[in-house]
Amino acid sequence: MLSICPPDAAVNVASHVTAQKFAGIYVDANAVSRTTAEAIGKLITAGGASFVDGGIIGPPPISDGTTRFYLSGGSAGRIAELFSGSRLTTIVLEGPAGSASALKASYAAWTKGATALLAAIRTLARHEGVEDALLSEWKLSQPALEKRSEAVSAQARKAWRWIGEMEEIAASFESAGLPGGFHRAAAEVYRRLAEFKDAKKAPALAQVIEVMREGVKRPDAQPPRTSRRVGSETR
Repeated sequence: MLSICPPDAAVNVASHVTAQKFAGIYVDANAVSRTTAEAIGKLITAGGASFVDGGIIGPPPISDGTTRFYLSGGSAGRIAELFSGSRLTTIVLEGPAGSASALKASYAAWTKGATALLAAIRTLARHEGVEDALLSEWKLSQPALEKRSEAVSAQARKAWRWIGEMEEIAASFESAGLPGGFHRAAAEVYRRLAEFKDAKKAPALAQVIEVMREGVKRPDAQPPRTSRRVGSETR
């Protein structure tokens, strides 16, 4: 059985599966911390099933070689064999169950964490009236950042799914004795963007920044508009 869901639902899903007396191999492929993965493993094995920890890196595997499914735990090799010949590349990690989740957290800490950070930076620069100057400086010294900072527009409709993932990553840092504030802030960025979940098309960057700026207007700023258009809807 494969569990692939928003990370804040992972423990609840495992609990429901355990309640059904499932006795096969349960693969948790959710973006959770090692601590959460280990807790799920204890829950599953206490119910009589075997547990494999998984972490997916990459887009939906439409093409060969784009997506890796990392696996750890006693039956990881057996699960890997099930995907032999498919477009999904499976990689068995050394170490106990929880290692795959630790790798996923480390990877997404940069990819999704950086997207949130750059969105916040663009918002700050606009708030301070220096966005054009920032973009000009980026062209000189960091030419890749302008395009990278606009990626949040394409990802905004997924932001609601990443709130829990950022919180799990923050927990991973904290369990290692590292500050988790970076990714708790990223969770807040994605929480502010969660209203784009049902938008029919990706919002413009200006819309994203407008949502990000709610509650942080300058005292001399113009009053906020009473409505905002998201996709084809006004909210």
